[in-house]
Amino acid sequence: MYTPPAYAETDEVLLRARMREWSFATLVTHGENGLNATHLPFLVDEEGPGGSHSAHGLLTTHLARGNAQYRDLKAGAPALVIFQGPHAFISPSWYEHRLTFPTWNYTAIHVHGAPEVVEGTDAIHAVLQRTVATYDTPLGGDWSFPGVPADYTALRLKAIAAVRIPIARIEGKMKLNQDKSVADRLGVIAALERQGDAQSLAVAELIRQQPGLAAAPNA
Repeated sequence: MYTPPAYAETDEVLLRARMREWSFATLVTHGENGLNATHLPFLVDEEGPGGSHSAHGLLTTHLARGNAQYRDLKAGAPALVIFQGPHAFISPSWYEHRLTFPTWNYTAIHVHGAPEVVEGTDAIHAVLQRTVATYDTPLGGDWSFPGVPADYTALRLKAIAAVRIPIARIEGKMKLNQDKSVADRLGVIAALERQGDAQSLAVAELIRQQPGLAAAPNA
């Protein structure tokens, strides 16, 4: 990922927190039929199963065995997982110094690793339990995973595989006008907040969190 130094984020504790926040990500592999990409929910851990440490943490997900990407993973293809955060178009009219061009603010994290395909029924079931606990249980609905008939769950377990990706490398890019003056960034914050949509508000908040802005007048 092309990342000028002003936009690079190297704090891995922060990056893993953002990965959990933006956890519906894109798994990219290259196999015998070219590139494949699948959009999947990921679990983000500091370490591997049983406390085994990977270099930078562990990603876990699951996908259908009928997916062509499953064959890439079985063949040992390396993986790129792209976590996409909030983004917004930025107009030069929002700056104090306007001798520049429009741009796009965005946030992204690229994770690289060698995937491990997990096909044991108990292990897949455990991944599904964790996934449900992470995404569904907090909603407090009437559905429960244990309430699904065992024979119905068994059919699902045969149709999917779990995937673990020990993280070998993380690249973080937070393109949030860090190369602009405080006045220009405050102008961007104000304009994004006037727009009021969820993406604009999220980008404005990330800019506002930058060191040096919290104490600025009108921040």
